[in-house]
Amino acid sequence: MTEDEEKRFLVTVIKDLLGLCEQKRGKDNKAVIASNIMYVVGQYPRFLKAHWKFLKTVVNKLFEFMHESHPGVQDMACDTFLKIAMKCKRKFVTLQTDETVPFICELVESLPSIISDLQPHQVQAFYEAVGCMLSDRGPNVTIDRPALLAQLMDMPNRTWRVVMDQAIKNVESLVETNTIKEIIKILKCNNRVSNSVGSLYTNQLQTFFLDMLNVYKVYSERISADVARQGSIATQMSLVRTMRSAKKEVLRLLIVFIDKSGPPEAEARAVAQGFIPPVLDPILGDYQRNIAGARDPEVLSLFMTVVEKLKGHVIDDVPRIMEAVFECTLQMITTNFEDYPEHRISFYEFLRAVNLHCFPALFNIPPAHQKLVIDSVVWAMKHTERNISDTGLDILHELLLNVGRTPHIAQGFYQQYLLALIQDVFAVMTDRLHKSGFKMHSTLLRHMFHLVQMNQVTVPLYDPASAPAGQSNPSFLRGHISNLLIASFPNLTKSQVAVFVEGLFDLKMDLPTFKAHLRDFLIQLKEFSAEDNSGLFSEETEHVKRQQDEAASAHRRCVPGLLKPSEIDNDL
Repeated sequence: MTEDEEKRFLVTVIKDLLGLCEQKRGKDNKAVIASNIMYVVGQYPRFLKAHWKFLKTVVNKLFEFMHESHPGVQDMACDTFLKIAMKCKRKFVTLQTDETVPFICELVESLPSIISDLQPHQVQAFYEAVGCMLSDRGPNVTIDRPALLAQLMDMPNRTWRVVMDQAIKNVESLVETNTIKEIIKILKCNNRVSNSVGSLYTNQLQTFFLDMLNVYKVYSERISADVARQGSIATQMSLVRTMRSAKKEVLRLLIVFIDKSGPPEAEARAVAQGFIPPVLDPILGDYQRNIAGARDPEVLSLFMTVVEKLKGHVIDDVPRIMEAVFECTLQMITTNFEDYPEHRISFYEFLRAVNLHCFPALFNIPPAHQKLVIDSVVWAMKHTERNISDTGLDILHELLLNVGRTPHIAQGFYQQYLLALIQDVFAVMTDRLHKSGFKMHSTLLRHMFHLVQMNQVTVPLYDPASAPAGQSNPSFLRGHISNLLIASFPNLTKSQVAVFVEGLFDLKMDLPTFKAHLRDFLIQLKEFSAEDNSGLFSEETEHVKRQQDEAASAHRRCVPGLLKPSEIDNDL
């Protein structure tokens, strides 16, 4: 719709709904109509941005609805306010016609009365909405953002100070159930603000950062003591579970803060130097010392975010992080394919982040740990869960690329691991449970065989003492792979294997041709011949579907009215 059409349509709908509200009797009916009005208004941010007085009236009406006790009305009011704040944030932080101050200044002043009847989850949505407004740093935004953030957070900060003052007098007050629940509410509120306000949140976090880590430490020590006294059953006790919930909220807040950090308030170097060192001991030490059932996967997610966001600024901390989380997590996730699913996913995401952003750190750890890294990647490739096996394949591909770009590491790595990795990728590719990873299997094998054929592997892959004179890596690998395939698949003839192996070393093959070569080979195998092999064509199928979806989306964009207003990118 054009702007004029949208205006006429919206005015008509709202007038009719208001008229209906006048006609109907009973709170239930009026509440339903009010929810309808809020929903409709939230769908048309373009109209709201063009009509400030109407927008202000709508928002003030939402504030009234936040005191309405009828089921669902407060939720709808908070959700609509959040949606409007996201789409129209600049209108609230810049001075509008006939106003004396930006609307956000009035809002923060009257915040205690606005949220007085809301439930905790609704209060959190409200805080997120105001944080979203404060995130706007456009050219016409002249408000004092740090001061307004401090004013916004005054209520939770005062509650936090009361809790800390009680803890100074008696630390046992921290482990009272009601106190823990209050701490969780405060942390959740901070989490929502951090997520929406961005790097400005640094100012708020500094006000209680060390206190928060001390709370984490107290709960860690209490949980460890309960586990030592009662065994693993302690992790199922109500108080321990509540304390663990508080610890998780600390971790989630740190994850969001680091993920949203950035200039000018939270430069990567400043965050790495100011916030990461105090975090390492209480969080890493607790994770390493705890029993498996008391380790939180959010710890792995936190350090994945640290590495991913702060990159080279934390490269010196990576060996210490890996020492604390690597071996003990591997023991948890490698006994079978089922236990600790969240730890599995988070562990490999962390490993991938290190490989991508702090690669040299992988070779600053002891050799035994380096081998554990490779073994864990291979184990991930063989996992029956697709997301984990795909992550393992991606890590291996990125690892090989990084190794190739690092000459002082490359040859030692190839000599120790390349032959075994080729065999492992072949083993996974010929496993019928892993057809979905065929594209990456092809990519990896092509990369490794071409490395050898192009003589980029200068160290011998064979034992020179037992090799014939004049042996080269390409000729050795041809013979080795041929023998391996003949032994593994007795239904194949030597000529079939010879043709296939020769193709593996063909430098003229691009990836699609190489994939077709591998696919033809797999279909010859007895294990695949009677199977549904559509998984081997998944990339092509996904490509066709993606093209169809893009064409359908383009068609919808061309026809006025087919896209919802909320689907149109009209931020600010």
